[in-house]
Amino acid sequence: MTDPTQDPRFLQDPYPTYAAMRSACPVQAVPSGSGGRLSYLVTGYAEAREALADARLSKDTAAFFAGKESKRRLHPAVAHNMLSSDPPEHTRLRKLVTKAFTTGAVAELRPFIARVTDDLLDHWPVGEPFDFVACLAVPLPVIVICELLGVPEEDRPDIQRWSGELFAAGQPDVIDAASHSLADYMADLIAAKRQYPGSSLLDRLISARDGDDQLSEEELVSLAVLLLVAGHETTTNFLGNATLSLLQHPAELDRLRQNPNDIPAVLDELLRFDSPVSTATFRYTTETVTLGGTDIPRGAPVLVALGAANRDPERFPSPDQLDANRDAAGHLAFGHGIHRCVGAPLAKAEAEIALRAVLTRFPGLRLAVPPDQLQWRHARLVRGLTSLPVLN
Repeated sequence: MTDPTQDPRFLQDPYPTYAAMRSACPVQAVPSGSGGRLSYLVTGYAEAREALADARLSKDTAAFFAGKESKRRLHPAVAHNMLSSDPPEHTRLRKLVTKAFTTGAVAELRPFIARVTDDLLDHWPVGEPFDFVACLAVPLPVIVICELLGVPEEDRPDIQRWSGELFAAGQPDVIDAASHSLADYMADLIAAKRQYPGSSLLDRLISARDGDDQLSEEELVSLAVLLLVAGHETTTNFLGNATLSLLQHPAELDRLRQNPNDIPAVLDELLRFDSPVSTATFRYTTETVTLGGTDIPRGAPVLVALGAANRDPERFPSPDQLDANRDAAGHLAFGHGIHRCVGAPLAKAEAEIALRAVLTRFPGLRLAVPPDQLQWRHARLVRGLTSLPVLN
């Protein structure tokens, strides 16, 4: 089986491939790497939801890879973080950050998000093509999460570059180097903040670490890196994918232009239709598990294809149609269960504010190139555009 992330046709539209696999069997063994090891790919909605909530599927990567030889040199702060842990460690770490991403906490950030959005839109050119990804989808989430964590403005371009390199499928050396750059930077920033404390989320995590040892130093660095990267990567892809989806569906686009107050209700359908995270993070079975009629042996990696699950006709009738009237709240774009994305309220707030501003200020926004000329990121975990040329 070839790597689909290297196939431009799959990157352009993975959903026919997923549909064929799901129709044949919603859980099936696929080759993984060159050693003959099998992974199990989940493409059905019911099976994906079940897998995401099954405690027999562990996320403890340290335990899985213990004793296995590897040429990789991924920094431990990236390799082992809250996302790659099980309860009770996961519960303890998640509790420390949950308050920063509640609906109430995000509401306090909305004026700042709106100001940043307007400032970025003020610089959009008129009458000539420009890149929506570079001019809004990337900088807005980067600025917001960096502001939340207290990352200095002059350091943000480096953060943006290293974060993107972490998802460079098929380039392990690039990924490993980026992991060290991010972790080393964050360790230095933590040291600087200890000397000159502030009021950011990172400062609060440092206080938790230094106050009563709820966090080890390694956990502090890994949690900071995770929040930094996850805090903008998903939203960048969400903004790009959602905008492209609307530009390709004129009726839905016109409805939102005429009724911008409908945007919050349509966000879930946009997330379902072209999910910004294509595959959930690593899981493996701790015992034999039967899923969708398939017996998965103990110790096997399980890959949950969130984008495929969100196009399952058993759960979402006419799944390949973008329907602004659909109740898509059950989508799995943010995951499900105890590992569901903690930053979901922030991502949705940024998308709502950005889309409302774009559709209000630039009602004539349109694609500058045919859809089949768009370039997609070569990544297994996330699905997003490298650029989105538009005209206004």
